Amino acid sequence: MSKEAAYFNLDQRVIVVTGATGILGEAFVQGLSNLGARVVLIGRNEAVGNERMKAINAAGGEALFIKADVLVKEELERSRDTVLQKWGRIDGLVNGAGGNIPEAVIAHDADLFDMDLDAMKRAFDLNLYGTIQPTCIFGKAMAASGKGSIINISSMAAQSAITRVLGYSMAKAAVDIFTKWMCVELAARYGDAIRMNAIAPGFFVTNQNRHLLTTADGYTNRGEAVIRNTPFKRFGNPDELVGTLIWLLSDASRFVSGEVICVDGGFAIFSGV
Repeated sequence: MSKEAAYFNLDQRVIVVTGATGILGEAFVQGLSNLGARVVLIGRNEAVGNERMKAINAAGGEALFIKADVLVKEELERSRDTVLQKWGRIDGLVNGAGGNIPEAVIAHDADLFDMDLDAMKRAFDLNLYGTIQPTCIFGKAMAASGKGSIINISSMAAQSAITRVLGYSMAKAAVDIFTKWMCVELAARYGDAIRMNAIAPGFFVTNQNRHLLTTADGYTNRGEAVIRNTPFKRFGNPDELVGTLIWLLSDASRFVSGEVICVDGGFAIFSGV
C-alpha cells in the first residue's frame, strides 16, 4: 500500500453510525464496510438494521446492528459496552441520526407568531441532543483508547435561511457551533488525538423530504427551486457523501477539525444570479 493510500485506510477500524437505518445511513455503512471498517449500525428500525448487518457480513465485512434510540442514554450506554466487549475499542462516530419534525414546519399561510414551540423542542432534541448524547457516550470510549474522529451531520438549512423548516434549521445551526466548540475543547484536552468535523449535505431525496421535493412525474415547486439554485442542477446521490466521510474519518484529514464541509453541488455558495 502506498503512503498516499494508507492515509485513507480504515481497515479494522471500529466506526459507530447512528441513524444507520435511514437512506443516508445506508450509504455510510456500506461505504465504510467497503473499505474494511468494522461498522456498528445504531438505529430504531430493527428489521432494516438486521437486514443491512446480515448483508455486510454475508459479503465478507464485519457489522453489528444494535437497536437503540439516540435520545435514550441507557440504550446508548449498553450499545457502547456491547461494542467494547466485541471489538475492544471505538475509533470513529458518525452522528447520522436526525431529521425534520413536521409540526416544527412553518407553513407559508400560518400565523408566524403562533408557532408550535413543543415541536421546536422536539426538533432540538432529535438533531442537537441526538448528536451531543452519542458524542458524550461513545466519545468517552475514544478518549480512553486515545484516538478518534467524530463526524456530525449538518444541513443546508444551517448555512442560510430556508423557508418553512425553522425548528430543523435552528437545531442544525446549533450542531455547527457544537462542532466548532468541541473541536477547540477536544484539542485543549487531547491534543490532535480526537477530532470533530461535520458534513453539510445538499439536497438528497430521503423518505422524510420526498413528498416535499418530488411528485410522481417530476418536482414540486420547492423541488424546482432547489434545482434552480443548485449549480449542478440536480439532487445528490447518497453515495456522493461517502468520499468526504471517509476522508474525515481517516488519517488523510488528521490536521482537520472544527470544519463544516458542504457536499451540495454548489448550493450553499450560489447567489441565484
